[in-house]
Amino acid sequence: MHFAQRCGVHDAARDAACAQLLQRVQEGGVEQVRIGWCDLHGMLRGKTLMPTALPAALHEGLGMVSTLLLKDTSDRTVFKIFERATQDEWPGFLSLFGAGNLLLLPDPDSLVMLPWAPGTAWLRAQPWFADGTPVAVDPRRVLQAALARLAGAGFGLRCGLEVEFHIYRIRQESLDPAQAAWPGEPPQVDLLHPGYNLLSEAWADRAHEALAIVRRTAQGLGLPLRSLEIELGPSQFEAVFDVADALTAADRMVLFRNGVQQALRRAGYHATFMCRPPFASIMSSGWHLHQSLVGPDGRNAFMRDAAAPGADARDARGTLSDAGVHWLAGLLEHAAAAAVFGCSTVNAFARLRPHALAPLAALWGRDNRGAMLRVLGGPGDAGTRIENRIGEPMANPYLYLASQIHAGLDGLQRQLLPPAATEAPYADGGPRLPTSLDAALDALEGSAVMAAGFGADLLRLYARIKRSEALRHAQAEDADDWQRREYFGRY
Repeated sequence: MHFAQRCGVHDAARDAACAQLLQRVQEGGVEQVRIGWCDLHGMLRGKTLMPTALPAALHEGLGMVSTLLLKDTSDRTVFKIFERATQDEWPGFLSLFGAGNLLLLPDPDSLVMLPWAPGTAWLRAQPWFADGTPVAVDPRRVLQAALARLAGAGFGLRCGLEVEFHIYRIRQESLDPAQAAWPGEPPQVDLLHPGYNLLSEAWADRAHEALAIVRRTAQGLGLPLRSLEIELGPSQFEAVFDVADALTAADRMVLFRNGVQQALRRAGYHATFMCRPPFASIMSSGWHLHQSLVGPDGRNAFMRDAAAPGADARDARGTLSDAGVHWLAGLLEHAAAAAVFGCSTVNAFARLRPHALAPLAALWGRDNRGAMLRVLGGPGDAGTRIENRIGEPMANPYLYLASQIHAGLDGLQRQLLPPAATEAPYADGGPRLPTSLDAALDALEGSAVMAAGFGADLLRLYARIKRSEALRHAQAEDADDWQRREYFGRY
């Protein structure tokens, strides 16, 4: 019995998929295959295999050092992995300490050819312990577990992505070995357009070459790109994707971010999903997450056939079904505790400011871009949905979507009701959102609902790693330079 069988994931269907994959690799002129795993920060890690090594990896797994699960955004291992006291803190995670190996099992159905790297294919993989048990703190597995909880309640989750980001032209790389540091100096860059001309056709034409790379990359990866748009800030853009089930949407977000950065870099551009790049005159980038539930009949479970009797313009029952109303209330109830999964960096919290199309409080509004939750649609509209506007584009998509499920499910199970809609989100008050990474972690650690949903191990691990990030920022002699190196150069 090989390792994939011992893990309980290899059956006749996977065996056939592996055979088909190996045939495609042989007949398709594939020279190398990247085996990729998404870390806690949403970046791909992995190894590049020659085709001859692929059959063994599919069946026996591929070794990956366990400390990749213990690293912060600078790639520093947060834990003292060779000290027994640290291991005693985490008796269920001894394999993560001492720099031992986990095993990555590739998904044979996930093969994509990389349009910017001829002869190179990519496979998604997930980690397992050597005894064949799954690594529960793997971000993708965290979302799979949340979706299983949601399915138990009779629903699925559909998501649409609107992702803002910045692209710059590289003026000069900083690769002098005498200046090497940890993290390294980011490149010196120039703008692609001067900004402050929203949806400008002139700026789109000026950035045509870079946007063409983004388009070809997304389409070559099989991503359902709907539009590329000029955002308000200098050198700022937005990509909009079709709706998909939650797991597929999260997979696509990972592919898009990593693929766009790699493809643009080859052409002399630097793409960053950092919320607020380190320049004086910029606009923050957000990730607007559209979500709706799907019922057993396949219909949008947020759609109401007719407004509830007596519902006025500020009553959620005028737009959303009862399930949607309760889900909305759950998102509001746990907004502070879930905030760290949408705003996952020190940098992200500077975006949450008045009149910046970013939220300050846990409020909802009907088609209101200043509220945290923007409700769209109406009775009979199959596109009825909730847009959460708290997210930054650097957020780990698996953890962010899982946080929405745990919050929304609590609203469903307790049949919570939201307050009236806001019409003045920067003046109405309401429960304030955390204003720093530390404050967001405090809210997370105080939430019994998030602890029950994510599990104590994931929350302890994530909080420990993010506390390290916040502490290093607080101790930095030059906080701006710290963010340039920590985020801008790599994310």
